[in-house]
Amino acid sequence: MRIAFFLTLFYLGLTNISAQLAQNPIIWADVPDVSVIRVNDTYYMSSTTMHMSPGVPIMKSKDLVNWEIVSYAYDRLVENDKMNMENGQEAYGYGSWASSLRYHKGMFYVSTFSATSGKTHVYKTKDAETGPWEAFSFAPVLHDNSLFFDDDGRVYMLYGGGEIKLIELLPDASGIKPNGINKVIIENVNLIFGEDEVGGLPGEGCQLQKINGKYYLFNIASPKSRWSRSVIIHRADKITGPYEGRLALQYKDVAQGGLIDTPDGDWYAMLFGDRGAVGRVPYLVPVKWEDGWPVLGNEGKVPEHLNLPDNSDCISGIVASDEFERKQNDPKLPLAWQWNHNPDNKNWDVLQNPGRLRITTSRIDTNVLCAKNILTQRTFGPKCSGSTLVNVSNMKNGDIGGLIALQNKYGYVGVKKENNKTMIVQVQTNLGAKEKNEKQGIINLNDIITSSKVIEQVPLTQEQVYFKIAIDFEIDKAYFYYSLDGKKWKKIGASLQMVYSWPKHFMGYRFGLFNYATKEIGGNVDFDYFRIDER
Repeated sequence: MRIAFFLTLFYLGLTNISAQLAQNPIIWADVPDVSVIRVNDTYYMSSTTMHMSPGVPIMKSKDLVNWEIVSYAYDRLVENDKMNMENGQEAYGYGSWASSLRYHKGMFYVSTFSATSGKTHVYKTKDAETGPWEAFSFAPVLHDNSLFFDDDGRVYMLYGGGEIKLIELLPDASGIKPNGINKVIIENVNLIFGEDEVGGLPGEGCQLQKINGKYYLFNIASPKSRWSRSVIIHRADKITGPYEGRLALQYKDVAQGGLIDTPDGDWYAMLFGDRGAVGRVPYLVPVKWEDGWPVLGNEGKVPEHLNLPDNSDCISGIVASDEFERKQNDPKLPLAWQWNHNPDNKNWDVLQNPGRLRITTSRIDTNVLCAKNILTQRTFGPKCSGSTLVNVSNMKNGDIGGLIALQNKYGYVGVKKENNKTMIVQVQTNLGAKEKNEKQGIINLNDIITSSKVIEQVPLTQEQVYFKIAIDFEIDKAYFYYSLDGKKWKKIGASLQMVYSWPKHFMGYRFGLFNYATKEIGGNVDFDYFRIDER
């Protein structure tokens, strides 16, 4: 009996210890293409949000595992038909891609690139939290570039896919230096797998760092014979090479990122892993050094727990409930919010007494993915829900507004007004035969989904209605609910089998508040609040 008692205490102790340790993934939400730096005792991280506005989120942490969004590098990437969703164009899955965050001589720099703008973009500021960010852009588009300030004052970018190139920039990183270095430094990253394995995901996602006088370049790649995202590291004594490389990690598709050290001298790699419908989520991997090479993981594996502070509440700095109540000098929207594309600022507002978000229609659209002013936040795992209260008294015939699980294969619960009557509807995309292309939780859809179907509809005879979407990322399913009083919830329609799709959208599912017109403009809906829950 005494032995059993002490064994129980022992196992309880282990449980408590594990609960106090940080857990991987460190953020169970879509935060891909991470780039991390340390400035004194504070860490900063940039990520990709593509077609969303504002873009290139900057996050801050004191412990590497609990992060909060503190700013964005830009409010609007570019003013064109794609980002503004005009003339039948859109930027789903495009916008700006992988960024590179750096700190040099008292200035923060972040670079990115965009096929949507046709340029490489560089933003800089003295204060990454308050800004303002000064913007530069130049052609051509330098794919997955890594901005690098060398000790001799020269500035470079490394970029490419498969073949990695080095190009020299002006001293302020505002453009390409005339007659500067411009050369190939690695012929083919994927040769690390062997000549027979060249042809998978070409080595990309450059992140270059200089450590103890040597240059270390991180890339993500996969062999031809199997989808297995891997970390490839090359090192050199000179930035121009020659470079020698090796396979550094091949474990559960955790790859792409770079190294970061702590003030105490510990080393980690901040990477991301593909995790189905929730998106690409950050993992922190311990690093030790052997013979001048960083060795990633514990015996080649990414640990579930890390000897770092508890991060069980890490999502709170990335997503946020919002009652739409504002004090004087408050921003209209907290940083957790992003618009689906460049917003039409004349047709949305946060109103007071009572606080509410109003979205007004200004044009006719054929489906929700064409709609302007969809206000979004990340979903998160392993389970979550988002809910809202909608006032539909000012809708016009043909208007549709509500709450969406937003991706290429979407589902929403909302209100549609038709013939002066309102109906609660649950709608999903209608993929049909295209669903046969699904593989490992990823679907390649080259065209935006335009076909949808009403799964269920219920008459609505009051001006307000509550909506909720509950998501289970252990099985990648979303469930839809409505309530007439905010207390008794009723499931509506069918569950949505969520799928991460690319190249369209190319991000994890988002909660979205929307309202669009199919017949006449000028109608509006008011959202009283948006609340998230970990259940």
